[in-house]
Amino acid sequence: MMNRLVSYWVYGGFLAAFLLLGLMPTFTRTWDLALILVFLQLPVYMLHQLEEHDDDRFRRFINDLIGGGRDVLTKGAVFVINVPGVWGVNLVSIFLAFFLDLGFGLIGIYLTLINGLVHLAQALRLKRYNPGLITAVFLFLPVGGFALAAVIKSGTATVGYHLLGLGSAVAIHLAIVGWILLNLAQTGSRIR
Repeated sequence: MMNRLVSYWVYGGFLAAFLLLGLMPTFTRTWDLALILVFLQLPVYMLHQLEEHDDDRFRRFINDLIGGGRDVLTKGAVFVINVPGVWGVNLVSIFLAFFLDLGFGLIGIYLTLINGLVHLAQALRLKRYNPGLITAVFLFLPVGGFALAAVIKSGTATVGYHLLGLGSAVAIHLAIVGWILLNLAQTGSRIR
């Protein structure tokens, strides 16, 4: 069963995004706009993940581009990156923003924005589409940008919260790159 979850998590996430969006009016009635936008990072990310990971697109893209066809990014790694690494981080960000301080919402917001910018930078560098680019540009950047502006406007976004959010997002993305480079070194592949 775990193999099926690791292989097909993205489809459950895509459907869960619509469930979360559909239920949103019932539990966000009393929330301010900034907190709603913090929450939206999770279902928006789940929608993005379908474009990125349907039919194992992103993993195959990275393995072809960087691994020369070798498995430098495994299905298990993709699962861990996206389920605990994206859903879990967003869950923690939303809980902390709701229960402690809205500034913690910057963790999820920066995760979305940095990922969107990475997709855009990769497309510009390679001069081609990469899996997830369309939703990164048309969902991540505007929704993340509006959320960032709303949290800043709320007055709770101290420098510390910005550093925490940005630092978390950069650290997660660097960990992914590090994992791929470690596997690349172990397989003896060269980046194309």
